[in-house]
Amino acid sequence: MKSYIEERTIELANTIAETKCTVRDCAKKFGISKSTVHKDITERLPKINRRLWKDVHKILLENKQERHIRGGIATREKYKNQLTIDNG
Repeated sequence: MKSYIEERTIELANTIAETKCTVRDCAKKFGISKSTVHKDITERLPKINRRLWKDVHKILLENKQERHIRGGIATREKYKNQLTIDNG
């Protein structure tokens, strides 16, 4: 019988593998902290299911490489919206 933590870890990993969501998005979806998601995926998953971990690890590396781009887009949108409000 699998423990709750093992089941949660596998469910998190499957969600990331299917949706390619970020750790932050996954944490929001499951109502847990980013730290918990990160610990489950990086420390627990390799011991539970090595093959699934390899797939998820690739996605997390992609997300990490793209995060500066996402941050730039978010900042641009923030200031674009502020200009619209100020000029409105």
